[in-house]
Amino acid sequence: MMKRTYQPNNRKKAKKHGFFARVKTNVIKKRRAKGRKQLAK
Repeated sequence: MMKRTYQPNNRKKAKKHGFFARVKTNVIKKRRAKGRKQLAK
């Protein structure tokens, strides 16, 4: 059997795209300033 190409890993995903990854760049700050209700998913 061949392995599937996409093998999800929640920790890796969160590190790349999660809340704290966004805090490190200025994404969260900008969205807060804009008055966003929800900042990150």
